[in-house]
Amino acid sequence: MRAWQKITFALLVAPVIAVAAGVSYAQTAQKFPTRPIRIIVPFTAGSASDLIARRLGAKMSEQWGQQVVVDNRGGAGGVVGMGIVASAAPNGYTLLVHSLGFAVSAALYSKLPFDPLRDFAPVSQIMASPSVIVVAPALGVRNVNELIALAKKKPGQINFATAGIGSGTHLNAEQFRFAAGIDVAHVPYKGPSEALLETMTGRVQYFISPLVPALPLIREGTVLALAVTTAQRTPMLPDVPTVAEAGLPGFEISGWYGIFAPSQTPAPVVAKLSAEIDRLLATPDVRASLAKIGVNVLGGSAAQFAAYIKREDAKWSKAIRDAGVRVE
Repeated sequence: MRAWQKITFALLVAPVIAVAAGVSYAQTAQKFPTRPIRIIVPFTAGSASDLIARRLGAKMSEQWGQQVVVDNRGGAGGVVGMGIVASAAPNGYTLLVHSLGFAVSAALYSKLPFDPLRDFAPVSQIMASPSVIVVAPALGVRNVNELIALAKKKPGQINFATAGIGSGTHLNAEQFRFAAGIDVAHVPYKGPSEALLETMTGRVQYFISPLVPALPLIREGTVLALAVTTAQRTPMLPDVPTVAEAGLPGFEISGWYGIFAPSQTPAPVVAKLSAEIDRLLATPDVRASLAKIGVNVLGGSAAQFAAYIKREDAKWSKAIRDAGVRVE
């Protein structure tokens, strides 16, 4: 076959292959899922991402008739778990539940084995939740102003916990540090549960924790809630002020959680996952179950979530550059 004939043949066949592939992907999506699904949580058990993944995963198993397994792969502020999903087969059977840390990872880490914007397909922004500043009751601090005053009285001697370098809790704490103008020391842990334990025992002085894992300890009285980070108070802690109310006007941080797939996952599969998750989030029992742990259900299309991720990436990249925070 001559060169011009090969080119003509390729031009004629390419659209046919593309159409066939599109039909195949659509058929795959219609049947999806046909086997168990694994949800990677890049933090330890008991973290907000873990609790959300398990509650949603149980409902997915019930509705889809396939087992949904939650696999905790904590480490490096979520980077370990992200890497597993980025390199997984792009078929919809390996998913990631992550939070704000996803959007900041590219700007924060100088050497990542993946590109968060290129190597993941956003599926659904499932929910949002405030964070809460907690301390041990024995610290003797009862509000945000007293915590700031203590830190200014003892520069460099007050420690704050996070769920790991580069995690959402780390960025929240840095935002608070800059807003308050305090000199405090960062102590990273493997996840929120460990950070809460160390705060509760007084080994570190405070932790800006996701509300979900902190709520039971606040209700037990083993940690004291000083303020929530959102613009409005949360119904779960109606007597706890916002940080803005408590002494730092204009301060606001809202956490979020979402589901991601590997980037080459077929668009029909991503669309079906997004629509099915949206449907599950709208059911009264799921909404009630999630409300009990202090989260607000969001939902929405994959395209909406992808656009949101790009905005978050731009916003936090600037904040990280301005703060001079960088992890090698």
